[in-house]
Amino acid sequence: MIKRTVASVAVPILVSAFAASSFAQTIQREGVSRGSTQPGKTTERETPEKQGSAWTLDLPLGIHFPATIDTLTYNYQRQTIPSMISDAYASQGNLGGEGINMIFFNRPGFSKFFFDDAIAHWIPTFAKQKFYNVYTPTTLLSYNFGGNKENAQNRLNAVFAGNVNRRIGVGAHIDYIHSKGCYENQAAKNFNFGLSFYYLGDRYEAQAFFNRFNTAIKANGGITDDLYITDPGELQGGDDKIESKSIPTRLTQAQNRLNGSEFYMNHAYKIGYWEEEQVNDTLSRRIYVPVTKILYSLDYRSGHHEFTNYNGEQGREYWSNSFFNADRTVDNTRYWTLSNTVGISMIEGFKKWAKFGIAAYATYEYRNYSQVNPDEYTVVNKESEVTPYPTEWIDPHATSNLLWVGGRINKQKGSIIKYNADAKFGLVGSVAGDIDINGDISARFRMLGDTVGIRAYGYFRNQAVPYLLQKYISNHFIWSNNFGKIRTFRVGGELQIPWTKTVLRAGVENLQNYVYFDSSSMPSQYGGSVQVFSATLDQKLKFGIWNWNNTITYQATSNADVIPLPALSIYSNMFLHFRAFKVLDLQIGVDCDWYTRYYGLELQPATMTFHTQHQTKVGNYAFCNAYVTARLYKVRFYVLWSHVNQGLFSKEYFSMPHYPVNPRRLMLGVSVDFAN
Repeated sequence: MIKRTVASVAVPILVSAFAASSFAQTIQREGVSRGSTQPGKTTERETPEKQGSAWTLDLPLGIHFPATIDTLTYNYQRQTIPSMISDAYASQGNLGGEGINMIFFNRPGFSKFFFDDAIAHWIPTFAKQKFYNVYTPTTLLSYNFGGNKENAQNRLNAVFAGNVNRRIGVGAHIDYIHSKGCYENQAAKNFNFGLSFYYLGDRYEAQAFFNRFNTAIKANGGITDDLYITDPGELQGGDDKIESKSIPTRLTQAQNRLNGSEFYMNHAYKIGYWEEEQVNDTLSRRIYVPVTKILYSLDYRSGHHEFTNYNGEQGREYWSNSFFNADRTVDNTRYWTLSNTVGISMIEGFKKWAKFGIAAYATYEYRNYSQVNPDEYTVVNKESEVTPYPTEWIDPHATSNLLWVGGRINKQKGSIIKYNADAKFGLVGSVAGDIDINGDISARFRMLGDTVGIRAYGYFRNQAVPYLLQKYISNHFIWSNNFGKIRTFRVGGELQIPWTKTVLRAGVENLQNYVYFDSSSMPSQYGGSVQVFSATLDQKLKFGIWNWNNTITYQATSNADVIPLPALSIYSNMFLHFRAFKVLDLQIGVDCDWYTRYYGLELQPATMTFHTQHQTKVGNYAFCNAYVTARLYKVRFYVLWSHVNQGLFSKEYFSMPHYPVNPRRLMLGVSVDFAN
């Protein structure tokens, strides 16, 4: 079903991007400078001077956090490799496909619609949404491609930002992925787009965005025998060579379709006073000093998941249950949610004694879920072939009304100490009794001629389990649970030492009533406590043009049957970085991911979830790439020889049981910054 080539979409988008960039040149504006990094987050980005600024929003009050304009040169090539999204990432192998982060402290919890979690890296989310204040209208256009006719991989991404004036800005983005995959029945196609708008006035400000995504992913269930990768000669009478596309897979006519949208807007009316500000000895100007904000935000989200399988024989071999139809599966699950938040905030810094900001808010949310209705499911097979339906009836339609109240105190101004603290309490519905308390504090101080950064954070959460993990209906899986609230407590810290280019991070988390998918692919709740400890060393070495960057993460879990994790993971990148001919910025190197063996999570294609298993270990394999990345003025490009070490030391290149990573191949990419 995934047959269109990227060319049919690339041409009109390229034309539109150039047109938007040209039209934007006629718009006159002013720039306003902002910060470049969000507290507690470390990034390595290179932003051209006078490009402008960007920010993201924080739920539920829409507070601004500085972000970066994505003109990344360092490791630009890495974004094209699915298994290198994280230093330890379990992937089905294809760009745009399902995956889960095995660095536990970087893994988000279950969302309201758990199908989204498996492809969260590829779809637009609230946390990724950026607003741009640029000095000149800007279009960032990138195109990555590789492979041949049989396994072609293409990705086209365009971001536009422009200002009508210094107060009003607009933005748009398009992201198109079409990857046939290196293995059979693995193709993925993702098309995402969005629009954004903001107005920042003296008394009133507003921000809004709309995002939409549409994803189709073939589900092959993994290869039929791991020996096709580890020892193909045993299966082929001594012939050790095999084309990846000729390896048989367990499913050939199965597919997941997932689409969704989000519309968000926030408004703030600022109450304050005017005062005179001295510009120089003879000139002054009136400025508005806000004291209090009255806030309102609206957030609408929707999602639709469809799983189909039209090969009944394969389905009966793969799944132990077929509740409605043993010959074919057509599962549909939908949801939508609407939340409204009102709040009031005292603004930090309007007077010298106002050393921090403080806010209070209330959020009301309505949720609606629709699932497979057994009465409407068409049964075409014999009654004896259908698994008996569980005795407890589950309503295919469910709604809920939820209410929270909360507050925040924060200090983001000043050069030494900054902090945030939030508390949120559930009052009505399934979230009654929910508690979410979190905070962080950071400080910077001079030592040995440079600035050292230190940060501590922590949170305590007592939260209800999302509805679809409690009640779910489909052809192969039906569950009706009464899970208790999940309690988590985490503390951690970070130390940045600039003169040695060292970053140390460590933390420990205790989880009680943790919910996970067990070896039968069903959600299960572990009533005891599980502890996870994590420590990361990020060390950069540099001698002239020679660079060696390493990230080493150690993880320990007290119960590997519930939370399996690789104990040690390493990302190492050795490269030469220099400027040629005074204008060409070059990075030439080799990078590798490696992590220890463990019982990796396995993908369940019917629900797009990852479940535990205790038969197959993965890991202890270095995935390496040779690359050249360059920037010439506002053009970035790379040449990547991915998985360059395939078959040299080991053939067990699986990031997940029965799902091998992509074999060796050549990839290329180019990105142009049309800042006019």
